[in-house]
Amino acid sequence: MQTMRLRLSNSDTRSLIRLSSYLYSYFRTPLDFISLSTSSRASSTATNLFTSPWSSSQRRGIKVSGSDIRVGNIIGKQGRIYEVLKVDHSHEGRGKATIKVELRDIGQGNKITQRMGTDDDIERVYVQEKTFMFMCMDHDGTVVLMDPDSLDQMEVSKDLFNKDCLYLRDEMKVRVQFYDDKPLSASVPKRVTCIVKEVISATTRNKKVVLDNGLAVEVPPHIVAGDAIVVNTEDDSYIERAKS
Repeated sequence: MQTMRLRLSNSDTRSLIRLSSYLYSYFRTPLDFISLSTSSRASSTATNLFTSPWSSSQRRGIKVSGSDIRVGNIIGKQGRIYEVLKVDHSHEGRGKATIKVELRDIGQGNKITQRMGTDDDIERVYVQEKTFMFMCMDHDGTVVLMDPDSLDQMEVSKDLFNKDCLYLRDEMKVRVQFYDDKPLSASVPKRVTCIVKEVISATTRNKKVVLDNGLAVEVPPHIVAGDAIVVNTEDDSYIERAKS
């Protein structure tokens, strides 16, 4: 691909950074086709931002409406960075539609719940995401992951996975989200196979069972202890009996 070379002055740099952030948010691809040759007066910080495309998108973010917020999004609010844990939409009578969001403060780890309008402007922060392989979890909750490309190992807290840490399995591929090269959150595959450990209650319509990871879920009446089932890790719900 032909490289575009641009010579910037200080007055042009800020506008082009905003443009790069917009283009990245729209096309969802790093802007590595842009190479800059700045004058001696151009900001060295701006040059660094374009040298590392992720940096520009992480720092700038993009404004979206409240209705576009989804679980797993990273948003900026009042100078802090939050992970969206839960989103509930509501509309009471003729009133304004609102959403109630549960957020986790990335820096401090505490959770808060806030209500906002569906048309409120929210700053969504784009993060770098990378696949790792789960190796083990220590008794203190430290999760050891391995980069499948470099084979380097990384240790993170199980808190990055929230309740999904219960689904971790040997050699499972997981996704870790980074901001400024720091791990923010981690996720497991949406579909995970678990073993039914025991049945704790039953009706004519369904059963409540305990899985081998300790979670309790509802399953159809034909599922029995020892069966392998596929579970939706987003809401801990039964999907189907695992195919043998």
